Amino acid sequence: MAEKADLIIGIDAGTSVMKAVAFTLAGNQIASASVRNAYNAGDDGSVTQSLSGTWADCVAALRALSRKINDLSRRVAVIAVTGQGDGTWLVGKDNRPVADAWLWLDARAAPTVVRLSGLEADRARFEATGTGLNTCQQGSQMAHMDRHSPELLDVAEVAMHCKDWLYLNLTGVRATDPSEVSFTFGNFRTRNYDAVVLEALGLSHRRKLLPEVLEGTQTTHPLSAEAASTCGLAAGTPVCLGYVDMVMTALGAGIRSGGENAACSAIGSTGVHLRAKAVGDVTLNDEKTGYVITLPIPGIVTQVQTNMGATINLDWLLQIGADLLAEFGVEVELNDLIARVDHWFASSTPSDIVYHPYISEAGERGPFVDAEARANFSGLSSRHRYPDLVRAVIEGLGMATRDCYAAMGALPPEVRISGGAARSRALRQILSAAIDAPVRVSSREEAGAAGASMMAAVAIGAYRNMDDCIADWVTPHLGDAEIAGEADTERMQRLFKAYRTIRMGVAPAWGILANR
Repeated sequence: MAEKADLIIGIDAGTSVMKAVAFTLAGNQIASASVRNAYNAGDDGSVTQSLSGTWADCVAALRALSRKINDLSRRVAVIAVTGQGDGTWLVGKDNRPVADAWLWLDARAAPTVVRLSGLEADRARFEATGTGLNTCQQGSQMAHMDRHSPELLDVAEVAMHCKDWLYLNLTGVRATDPSEVSFTFGNFRTRNYDAVVLEALGLSHRRKLLPEVLEGTQTTHPLSAEAASTCGLAAGTPVCLGYVDMVMTALGAGIRSGGENAACSAIGSTGVHLRAKAVGDVTLNDEKTGYVITLPIPGIVTQVQTNMGATINLDWLLQIGADLLAEFGVEVELNDLIARVDHWFASSTPSDIVYHPYISEAGERGPFVDAEARANFSGLSSRHRYPDLVRAVIEGLGMATRDCYAAMGALPPEVRISGGAARSRALRQILSAAIDAPVRVSSREEAGAAGASMMAAVAIGAYRNMDDCIADWVTPHLGDAEIAGEADTERMQRLFKAYRTIRMGVAPAWGILANR
């Protein structure tokens, strides 16, 4: 097997799609396969996913990949796995599921979050984890279970995350990684569990449920004979436990290159903004929001802020246009209107409209948390037309991105962007102007699977360290730096002052509108 072992398989277990991607040892993607998976949403706020079904989806994706690559089982040097973060995947006797997993979308722990975040001990928890408490997290969910459904924890032997469950099925080893630990039950400085955090969550008596912490760039375990037979791969193939998908995607998309830390924004339906930093440079905010998540590089972490609504704001505005055209018998698809966004932006005149992109009915979560936050235009006049509104929404996304980065401290010197919206020249221009920094687009496909595979490449000695791996896997996929013009940058800095002032001033009205 050794003389033909020239491929890495990266598994990325998303909430809705399971992917298996094959890369060469030098980072070239050669094939991928995906399987749709499913979750169940209940009227009580529950959102759950079958553990056995998730493993079956992983097997199906690996089998599908095998059909695309001849002799795959003999060519695989190492397998890496990452997946959706947060959530609670309880496993009991004989490594069997206790119940369906609570996903990061599950809202049942909301009352527990309110209770715990109001306690004095929560500040110490935040100082350790660098992460604001929310319903997504395993800590919040287990605290809620402990009070309202203790029987679930009583019969469980280990509490895992999605990728941990897949790693267990692949290797028979119960483990988790430093990234999940750092923002859930641990301390981002030590990359290990922290008694202060467990005490603040009221879970000290559940410590036995927390698995061993495994550093995937240093330790692998062999693919078990049973898993190998099931997946159609070779027994004994090394398996690497990657970090959580959010930072794996950022690593693959260029949050660090040339030995230097940068920032990475994924502009999709939501906005995810990450800044790589040395541990000592982390700046925690007074609002107790955001995440701090370790990277698989010694001493380096990511600070993270996520805003609830990004391109869904633009979708909303474009849909209004489509609805109006339909009134006159003209049917257009949303994608047809998206194709005209850059044209409308270019045909508009820069003005003083400020848009706050809080269009999600769930409100906002970064850099502040307010379930009643809602979108609004400010500065409209009778001379403004539809293209001006399109420009304002795009500029609002740029200012929301800056708002998130500002909550992490000094603005980054450069931002790498990914997601479908990165194809928009207008958006790239505005992001650069709003942050006052160059932006570069990552063309890396399947960045999450790539990030985990990079860890695996280091683990098997294909690269001396992660920075050496980045030079081959990441840097060649970064586009040229794009920088906004001086006039656009000065204008966006002025508008951002108005953006922040209006946001702070209008917040009390959100509660009134919500009949709070």
